[in-house]
Amino acid sequence: MSALRRKFGEDYQVVNTSSSMTFSAPVKRKRQRFVEKNGHCNVQHGNLGGETSRYLSDLFTTLVDLKWRWNLLIFILTYTVAWLVMASMWWVIAYIRGDLSNTGHDPSYTPCVANVYNFPSAFLFFIETEATIGYGSRYITEKCPEGIILFLFQSLLGSIVDAFLIGCMFIKMSQPKKRAETLMFSQDAVISQRDGKLCLMFRVGNLRNSHMVSAQIRCKLIKSRQTPEGEFLPLDQCELDVGFGTGADQLFLVSPLTICHEINTKSPFFDLSQRSLMNEQFEIVVILEGIVETTGMTCQARTSYTEDEVLWGHRFLPVMSLEEGFFRVDYSQFHNTFEVPTPPYSAKEQEEKSSLTSPTSIPIAPSLPSPLMGNRVGRRERLLSADHAEHPEDQASRLPSKLQRMSSTKEEHLWRALKTGTALPGGKASSTGDLSLSIQRLRSSSIPAVRQGQPEEQVKLLSLDFNAEEGDQVKHRQPAAISTITAATPAPVQFPLVGSRPEDNLPPKLRKMNADR
Repeated sequence: MSALRRKFGEDYQVVNTSSSMTFSAPVKRKRQRFVEKNGHCNVQHGNLGGETSRYLSDLFTTLVDLKWRWNLLIFILTYTVAWLVMASMWWVIAYIRGDLSNTGHDPSYTPCVANVYNFPSAFLFFIETEATIGYGSRYITEKCPEGIILFLFQSLLGSIVDAFLIGCMFIKMSQPKKRAETLMFSQDAVISQRDGKLCLMFRVGNLRNSHMVSAQIRCKLIKSRQTPEGEFLPLDQCELDVGFGTGADQLFLVSPLTICHEINTKSPFFDLSQRSLMNEQFEIVVILEGIVETTGMTCQARTSYTEDEVLWGHRFLPVMSLEEGFFRVDYSQFHNTFEVPTPPYSAKEQEEKSSLTSPTSIPIAPSLPSPLMGNRVGRRERLLSADHAEHPEDQASRLPSKLQRMSSTKEEHLWRALKTGTALPGGKASSTGDLSLSIQRLRSSSIPAVRQGQPEEQVKLLSLDFNAEEGDQVKHRQPAAISTITAATPAPVQFPLVGSRPEDNLPPKLRKMNADR
């Protein structure tokens, strides 16, 4: 149907081939555009009242903005009137001085301007003076001071008129409006998916080989709306993001480019679907600005897209091809599009569906070691892992404050028992394996080396365990996780102290490992 509209216009009819019934589709009226396809803004200013005097305050800009026919008319009239006025002034001087009556009969008479006898001769004298032609037959004499003053005024006025009118014509001819006609926009805009996201896209191109320096593109959405307070805003303007944050709006316009507007939560088209597009009324105004490389003047090209010119589920045909030694642009395919599979839902609906279908991640707690596996740890693994164990201060800092106080109290009792050699409650003998790792190292380092000729000192270790009843009470006070870790701790390995140093009581393999370390 859109192809029929483009070919036959908006006022088309659909006729059924059946002879029994004939119906016509509702004729859709052509909607008024805010900006035409050629960039002309369809706005007229009226009822200015006394504000028209502002145009005369900026006369130069007013003349430049006029159409060419009015400019040419003003140009011709200004020069014609100036020439006639100045020629009349020279004729008046000649008439007052009596130069018109003395037509050369008295050789002793000196006129103000030689060979000026009537108005045509005065007009020719002015033209010769203004155009600096000077044929030589008409000239000012020294007997005419008023003619000298009028000659100075004529020179100043002629320079001002020339500068104003010629400058106006030059600026109007050098305006880059015609340069904007060689900047192309696609006839339609399309909506399809790109990189998994719904996007609004259109195409721009440059027909000339000269580049547009610092080319930048902007998009405005023109749509009437009503505020929550009840205020109606006709033709409200909303900015469409075409890559302002990422720099994608800065164009290197050497070949045709496809401008993309991502439809996300910040886009005014977030709720737009294929069905709602048929009932919407909006206009997208595209503004392309840049500096003309040859003249250095700023050029601006504009166009617009209404809701009828936005094609859902389409994509532009490629126009670039690689030739031998260069890239070729086929502008015959510049406006052509083709259909692609696109969901008919809005970006909001697609986002809601994806959030509902995505599985929720369930956090998995770290598993604690089983107490049944603790007894299966080999003797060698326990001894090797003891060297890389954490310090008791780090382990104690992870326990609750109550357990930290109990642990510190227990360690104080152990230190007192080791220093004094007294037995703790329970009176059971124990080996160094019942002590914590840091206490074992401190204990071993505190034993003095055996001197020659002195008897070996026997180290007696007392029991460091509480009674069975006290141990059960502590276990009941501990949390479940701490109890599990305590149950999983393997039983310490006991080594009798035979030699003068604790290292002498170790097996040969472990002594070799300690020596290597």
